[in-house]
Amino acid sequence: MTDKTQSAARDYSETLFLPQTEFPMRAGLPQREPQFLQRWNEHRLYERLREVQKGRPRFVLHDGPPYANGNIHIGHALNKILKDMVVRSQGMLGFDSNYVPGWDCHGLPIEWKIEEEYRAKGKNKDDVDIVEFRRECRAFAEKWIDVQREEFKRLGVEGDWANPYQTMSYDAEAQIAREIMKFAVSDQLYRGSKPVMWSAVEKTALAEAEVEYHEKTSTTIWVKFKVTDTLDGDLDGASVVIWTTTPWTIPANRAIAYGETIAYGLYKVTDAADDNWAKVGDRLVIADKLAADVFAAARVAGYERVKDVLPVMLERCAHPFRGLEGANGYWDFGVPVLPADYVTDDAGTGFVHTAPGHGADDYNTYVKHRDVFAACGTKEVPHTVSPDSSYFPDVPFFAGERIYDDKGKDAGANEAVIKKLVEVGALIARGRLKHQYPHSWRSKGPLIFRNTPQWFISMDKPLGGKGGAQGAAPLVLQPQPDETARDTLRTRALDAIKTVEWVPQAGENRINGMIENRPDWVVSRQRAWGVPIAVFVRKGSNEILKDERVNNAIAQAFEQEGADAWYADDGSRFLKAGGYDLGDFDKVNDILDVWFDSGCTHAFALEKREDLQVRRKVDGGPDQVMYLEGSDQHRGWFHSSLLESCGTRGRAPYDIVVTHGFTLDEQGRKMSKSLGNTVAPQTIIKEYGADILRLWTASVDYWDDQRIGPEIIKTTAETYRKLRNTIRWMLGSLAHFREADKVAFGEMPELERFVLHRLVELDGEMREAYGSYDYKRVVALLNSFMTTDLSAFYFDVRKDALYCDPISGKVRKSALTVIDQVFRCVATWIAPILAFTAEEAWLARYPQAESVHLETFPQVPAEWRDNALAERWSKVRRVRRAVTGALEIERAQKRIGASLEAAPVVHISDESLLKAVQGLDLAEICITSAIQVVPGEGPAEAFRLEDVKGVSVVPALAQGRKCARSWKVTPDVGTDPDYPDVTPRDAAALREWDQLKAAAE
Repeated sequence: MTDKTQSAARDYSETLFLPQTEFPMRAGLPQREPQFLQRWNEHRLYERLREVQKGRPRFVLHDGPPYANGNIHIGHALNKILKDMVVRSQGMLGFDSNYVPGWDCHGLPIEWKIEEEYRAKGKNKDDVDIVEFRRECRAFAEKWIDVQREEFKRLGVEGDWANPYQTMSYDAEAQIAREIMKFAVSDQLYRGSKPVMWSAVEKTALAEAEVEYHEKTSTTIWVKFKVTDTLDGDLDGASVVIWTTTPWTIPANRAIAYGETIAYGLYKVTDAADDNWAKVGDRLVIADKLAADVFAAARVAGYERVKDVLPVMLERCAHPFRGLEGANGYWDFGVPVLPADYVTDDAGTGFVHTAPGHGADDYNTYVKHRDVFAACGTKEVPHTVSPDSSYFPDVPFFAGERIYDDKGKDAGANEAVIKKLVEVGALIARGRLKHQYPHSWRSKGPLIFRNTPQWFISMDKPLGGKGGAQGAAPLVLQPQPDETARDTLRTRALDAIKTVEWVPQAGENRINGMIENRPDWVVSRQRAWGVPIAVFVRKGSNEILKDERVNNAIAQAFEQEGADAWYADDGSRFLKAGGYDLGDFDKVNDILDVWFDSGCTHAFALEKREDLQVRRKVDGGPDQVMYLEGSDQHRGWFHSSLLESCGTRGRAPYDIVVTHGFTLDEQGRKMSKSLGNTVAPQTIIKEYGADILRLWTASVDYWDDQRIGPEIIKTTAETYRKLRNTIRWMLGSLAHFREADKVAFGEMPELERFVLHRLVELDGEMREAYGSYDYKRVVALLNSFMTTDLSAFYFDVRKDALYCDPISGKVRKSALTVIDQVFRCVATWIAPILAFTAEEAWLARYPQAESVHLETFPQVPAEWRDNALAERWSKVRRVRRAVTGALEIERAQKRIGASLEAAPVVHISDESLLKAVQGLDLAEICITSAIQVVPGEGPAEAFRLEDVKGVSVVPALAQGRKCARSWKVTPDVGTDPDYPDVTPRDAAALREWDQLKAAAE
């Protein structure tokens, strides 16, 4: 009988236990995922998670608040997906892992948007009542919170979306006010006047975290300051030359700085064109290393070095504008020449023009030499520039000239100053320089350093235990009596950093360096939309009113009315609570830096919400708090939260800090609309689904910068397809599994026990990877296990037994028992990453189940571990690879079709490999119809793999007939007279099948 007539005699396909499942091969994620979101909402998944996890140790991932302004971008998606993977995996590891989303709602970007709307309508912000303006800002933030909430939910992020925290909620605003009051009460808050980063576009001070650096082309000038007082008579009438990239700061000059290790000389101009600014006979003091560059810039044709100059001999110079008619003596002061360690001879002239009101180093020089400045006529740091970057009216010649216009473009100040310097003969050269310059990260406009009264939190004021723990939380960093002098906000923060787990570890060094070197914290902003610095100051002083009765009245009003209460009237109602008169005090109307707002979230979210309250491990409890954000938050939220908590509670607000890098395009470039290389998460979800975006997030090394683009997403989708198909095959096979057919571990064949051993290994590796937030390792482990161990090996080997063995066969039942265990493990292990797909698979397997996300990772029995068995099967798989390699060549040469047509001879000279395969059905393992194993080296022409020493394979065709049911080629086909076209194994299976069918009828 031919194969054709055998097949025609009976359709054996109905007798095979082929996979059966409604779990589709094509995922259709963009259509299916919203259905699961609806299901989770209808089944109250978040509430069920809280019920199921109640009583466990708490693991709280505290959400760093995104800004309520605009649609989410790919960086938001990465961040929120990572957080969701943390929360889901920690819940499945056995913690009460709650996630409460939050939003930053105050600040300049929202205020700026409302002002733009005003300008478009011809309205003026200053004509609108401040409370009404703040209400419009609040409405704007509310709108975008609703938009972002739905976008975050679409990513599959599970949390308390119905009750998020918001920095603009009344209770939050009240708590933020209480927190700044604590700094006031502990004397850490003070009002001072020093140069701060200032945006002329936004008309407010900026924190360091709000500054970014971009390339800018600046005008540079070389300016002469005539020496007036010197201990070296040869320097009479000479001039010190300075160089600056900010000509507009010259009117604010009050000193010149030099480097004590730099060699200087007196130079004389001997040859220059008549129209040159540098004239023949000019005697100039310059650093020797830079003299040639200076004279080249000044177009000096000839010069000579007269002598060495010790800058300490230079006592005072005159300002270039000294004695000018019409200046009314504005610049008639001495300009001291002072040493400074920041002066170098890398560029410029070796002298640094010093304007204490417009630079940090300049200001510090003023503070260090305050007495010298006072003796020279500068008793206070001058105020020369107004909020819009124009010179104040009292600045002669330049009043009203602006440095930058409302769009951040260069205005007329620089040219006005240069023109006056030329007029008085003080300029010797000008040029242009491209350099990195500070800009606002919001308006993108360039910044200036500007001396202005601001509110600061001191980093180095000794606290003596003040500002310690509030309420029940113990002060873990409480200083001992002999350490009181070093108990400052800076030292507290540096000590607290050591108590935190930083992931990756490099994050500790980064924030440590920032805390070590940061100046006092500028917490005030001259805007309208935010929480005010809710304190009163006694008139004519900087003395803050410290009265708990007044503070409580303010906080209670904020609880009822929000921070608008501060602006609703003159504030006398708060003072009355303490018996004070408004006539004696000024109400501070500056608002707080939004970083202070977000730095307080631990105070009004973690400490106030019952579902987030923890007893942390640092207090001897079982709970932990994690903060997870981008690496830029070392200078942002991580930073401000650390300082706020250390200043008021003496400790860090977190136990674990995890950081991720930035998302770049496929070429490693920063994404920007101008380059057209942005990747919108909404677009990926629409085409591929959120699970593809989640798999990409888990696959990348998120601790570093990561890349995304069309080709990368396609690759991720292909990985997903393979994982899904493996899950689908398991579901299809398990359609034939019955609980009553479970086989005990000790009764299983070796191959099944080996797979269970792999589950034990993976269980430990998965828990370790999830516990260390290493999701790329989770994906790598799962991908390797599912594609290499399962699909390409175990499932491949066992398909014949699963499909063709008798229904009562122990091998078949054992395999199904193992697949059932593997499915439970894989479905739960993959659930934190592929949240939708895992749920779909779980419900396909257990239709009556609530959700896979209510499960914990399965407890894999330790007795399944068998290292000796694993070692044996590692060797067996090496031999199998050699056989498979040989058969691939046979197929490519079309000498065989399927591997079941082969019966190779396998020569094994490696004793350990030979021993490993003894007693096993190697033909079954290699999916051939027969195999002959021969000890020793094979012939020279045999197939060999370079990395499988001691194994050679001689291909051969299988002898016998082809089974019409299993397609094996063996001589025993037809030995059962009732089933003449199949093997005895298949005949037994058919006999059972027919008997069951007959019984059912």
